[in-house]
Amino acid sequence: MQFAKNAMTVFTSLNPLVLVSVAGLVLGGCASTTDSLMGSGTHVTATDKARMTHSGFLSDYARLKPVQGTGGVECWKEPGLQASAYNKLLIGRMAVTLKPGEQKSVDPSDLKALTDYFHDSLASALKSQLKVVDKAGPGVLVLRIALTDLVPTKVEDSLTGTLIPYGFVAEAGSGVASGRPAGSTPYLGETGMEMQFRDGASGRILGECRDTEIGRKYAADMDSDGLGAAQTWASGYLNSFQSWSYARNAFDKWSMLLAKRLAELRGVK
Repeated sequence: MQFAKNAMTVFTSLNPLVLVSVAGLVLGGCASTTDSLMGSGTHVTATDKARMTHSGFLSDYARLKPVQGTGGVECWKEPGLQASAYNKLLIGRMAVTLKPGEQKSVDPSDLKALTDYFHDSLASALKSQLKVVDKAGPGVLVLRIALTDLVPTKVEDSLTGTLIPYGFVAEAGSGVASGRPAGSTPYLGETGMEMQFRDGASGRILGECRDTEIGRKYAADMDSDGLGAAQTWASGYLNSFQSWSYARNAFDKWSMLLAKRLAELRGVK
């Protein structure tokens, strides 16, 4: 229950006026205002190392190692990779698999909306470095993606847990107790990702990554200021009442991390 106590401390230490302002405007404001107030959502999900997938989409899982500064994403890259040689990006059609035993079926329109969202998130994050194109060729970095073991949030369970008197304390600590990231609960969504980078001219594999992100209903950005911490907390909580919000949070997080890592490899700010 240590996390629950720490989470309660974080929550109560936030400026009450900040919390009220964020919650009130989020619940009563327009969509554009809500998006701005909720922040990026990139701190709402967390890597779950125990749930990393091995779908067969990647060529060599044994070479994958945690990358510093990513929160647990595992990758490998070709020795001597010249990332600056690529100035265009092709985002391939994404493969999607549901987690066995967790979800029997998903509305195809939901899956299309999710893959379209991830595509747009990647394009937006990388457009300052790479031009997004629709054909492979010299100077094109080809990005292949598989979304693995996709699980939506069980909204009914989230509502039930919220209605239980003093349920917050038990829920906030249930993630660690069940082997999930702190702040998570067993009914929240999860999203696995396996990503491969290829040379657009030769098809040579340049690198690969994987990660599995778990939604956190009780998430706090410990390194942020009062408003940022309130945004993260409010975003984590409110997203627990939407089936696929945590998946979109994970997509934005991966897009941000990929843009940052590519910039480092390309030697640009």
